[in-house]
Amino acid sequence: MTPATGIPRPSRAPIARTIGTGLELAFALAQSLRRPRPIHSRGVVLRGEVRWIPDAVPAGISWIDDAPADTRAVLARVSRSLGLPDPLPDILGLALRVDTDDGVADVELASTGWRVPQRFALLPHRRAERARFGILLPYRGDRGPVLMGARTVSGRPPATDPRALTGADIATTWTLELCHAVPWGSWHPFALIDLRLDPDPDDRGLRFDAVRRPLPGARAYAWVRAARQPSYVRVQAPAPPLRRPAGAEPRRGEGAGERRRYSRARSAATSS
Repeated sequence: MTPATGIPRPSRAPIARTIGTGLELAFALAQSLRRPRPIHSRGVVLRGEVRWIPDAVPAGISWIDDAPADTRAVLARVSRSLGLPDPLPDILGLALRVDTDDGVADVELASTGWRVPQRFALLPHRRAERARFGILLPYRGDRGPVLMGARTVSGRPPATDPRALTGADIATTWTLELCHAVPWGSWHPFALIDLRLDPDPDDRGLRFDAVRRPLPGARAYAWVRAARQPSYVRVQAPAPPLRRPAGAEPRRGEGAGERRRYSRARSAATSS
């Protein structure tokens, strides 16, 4: 049975568990020097809609394959990992929270390469609209491992740092194409996402976790949970209120239940 933290027990994925422990210590040290977030300390909050492409190549993940007839709301955050000044290249992050029939789900992407082997490496960019985004660690779908990526179709994000926002940024629309691929295969487009500046720019309580809030039909491999979750649990604020996309209603125990589960996970990680 997987603990409340989502981290497999030491007997499973021992190598990844060792990597996860090392990352946890590194992130804890970074957080002591840079609070409240050791990376992606500032971000621009966006909102929009996801619309699926008809007759897309299936991936083995129901959220991708079972395309709804309507669009679905999405909340997003675009940020610079190290927080370097805007003219300098930085590793860019794009986090998505989508409304699904099972509640909200998170997708966490970072600027990577698009082809093999660069799609498994974090790459710095100066401008988000010129970057390619990927999840680095694959989902476990019905057909095996699945990667997800995003690339710009048109427009640009209003900014990657809220301090750079201007009044003209309100009307800016950033359209991206969402794609899936097997780790060594070609990318297949399956949806488009349109993002605009959210009226509420405060991202201080906005936390994403793709393992605890997975896409419907997507599962995390034990080695993925072991490698990533210790650092996530250690540095994220306890019991953050769950912020949903505009119009998304709580489903299946979200809200207070979500905060209780997060508190238990935080306590378990701190005492481990």
